[in-house]
Amino acid sequence: MINDYRRTKTTVSLINYHFVFCPRYRRKIFLDTKVEERFKVLVQEICEELAIAIVAMETDKDHVHLFLNTLPILSPADIMAKIKGATSKRLREEFSHLMHLPSLWTRTYFVSTAGNVSSEAIKQYVESKKKRG
Repeated sequence: MINDYRRTKTTVSLINYHFVFCPRYRRKIFLDTKVEERFKVLVQEICEELAIAIVAMETDKDHVHLFLNTLPILSPADIMAKIKGATSKRLREEFSHLMHLPSLWTRTYFVSTAGNVSSEAIKQYVESKKKRG
């Protein structure tokens, strides 16, 4: 269930972040479905390692939407640093056409909390952002 509370020894929390970020120069890196598939696998691995639940994840040709449920020990900046750092390094190593970029992602990103919007509404929004063409 989307609204499951995350539990640690001392806290119970429900922290959901919606992130949007882009490749450098708004390059259309996800036109290659192999890059998209590998990116998603890498994000899943990173999130498992950090105990982050992926509620929704979609890519368009030139940007990413992530809706994540996390524990309060990680800030949005920490999450983005880990995801963007690891995926940039690995994707540029594995796909030669990305190697010429000094870094894959811009330094900026958009983040919002779920606020008064339900998790299900944000999940549907993120999933509706998948467009090709």
